[in-house]
Amino acid sequence: MAHSAGQLHIGLLGCGTIGSGVFHLIRKNAAGLADAAGREMVLARILVKELEEPRPFPVDRTRMTTDQSEVLDDEEIDIYIELMGGIDPALSYALKVLGRGKPLVTANKELIARHGRELMEAAAAGGTVIRFEAAVGGGIPLIRPMEESLGGDNVEKIMGIVNGTTNYVLTRMSAEGITYEKALSEAQKLGYAEADPTADVSAGDAASKMAILCSIAFKAGFTADQVYREGIQKVSPDDIENARELGYAVKLLAIAERDGGGVSARVHPTMVPLDHPLASITGNFNAIFVMGESVGDLMFYGQGAGSLPTATAILGDVVDISRNPGKQAAARRSYWSKPGEVKPIEDVETRFYTVLRVVDRPGVLAKIAGVFGDNSVSLESVVQKGIGDSAQIVLITHKVVERNFQSALKGLKELEVVLEIPSVIRVESGRE
Repeated sequence: MAHSAGQLHIGLLGCGTIGSGVFHLIRKNAAGLADAAGREMVLARILVKELEEPRPFPVDRTRMTTDQSEVLDDEEIDIYIELMGGIDPALSYALKVLGRGKPLVTANKELIARHGRELMEAAAAGGTVIRFEAAVGGGIPLIRPMEESLGGDNVEKIMGIVNGTTNYVLTRMSAEGITYEKALSEAQKLGYAEADPTADVSAGDAASKMAILCSIAFKAGFTADQVYREGIQKVSPDDIENARELGYAVKLLAIAERDGGGVSARVHPTMVPLDHPLASITGNFNAIFVMGESVGDLMFYGQGAGSLPTATAILGDVVDISRNPGKQAAARRSYWSKPGEVKPIEDVETRFYTVLRVVDRPGVLAKIAGVFGDNSVSLESVVQKGIGDSAQIVLITHKVVERNFQSALKGLKELEVVLEIPSVIRVESGRE
């Protein structure tokens, strides 16, 4: 294909659900994209694993190849988009592209969360840039506003719903009172959850996104394995009902904040007050609060996944690179080379919701209160419910250091009057 000075030639690495969406939007919105980018966008070459793979949107077969060298070594390609997912071979392809001095746009959160430093340094060495707006929050503009619009402020805290699958599951459990297993099965039938949903429900996906947001917010290179994570598999319909009675909703939240001299970063099921905006985020939507020292609270909300929302964010990065070639030097994120340090979860302060199943007899509450007191855990509320020969105690603590709370749990398990501790969920009230 002959290169024209009036065209922006794009090499696409991977063409599944999102890649076919990119091809579709480039064709559908050709005039608007050309106006925005200052040049006509042309998808010149497309690297695929399988030529005949079914795709949500039709793609020009003549531009596809299974030979990586036809795409990676094409001198006429101006910019690359990586949508292969995973680490291998995406990392080696990304490093090769950046090493050739070509800009790279990716939606691969795992790649950035695990190898961000290597990629940023490769981009700097190659005199080019890597952009990844679509890696967090799908179609929601988030990365660029945090880097650019908030560049003059200090981010104090990030808190949000960054995984649509788990939010859909918890929404269904809340609305219908159904079990986690049934809600997950529904999500899989609707295509909101993968056949193997582990990365979503165990919070691995959200931890990768949290690492990226931490790196940008706190100006250092954080990795996914530094982010504490707990999945939603143990959340029960009883927990959701108890939360509602106490004035809360249960969400899987990603939370990072400046904490003393350090940064805490965690993803776990969280009870948030029903009047907090995050409590009303339903279905597979995402919403992220960014709390700045000067700007105050901002909320970014929208479709956190899906072919066309994600493709929109990808093309936004392509437009930005095309329009602002001189900005690339300033966008190399040298701060990523400084290792980010995260406080151990044991040192983080938060509140806890806990359910205890206990023997129903006098003096039990006093023994439980004694264990909490011995571990410097103060109780905010206590509700007791009778169930036959046993009773259920539902309590919420005041803010407490995790280490002290876990020590109290250990002490409670040793009490003969405590039969079971079926639930422990952290409680958040926003800007604390």
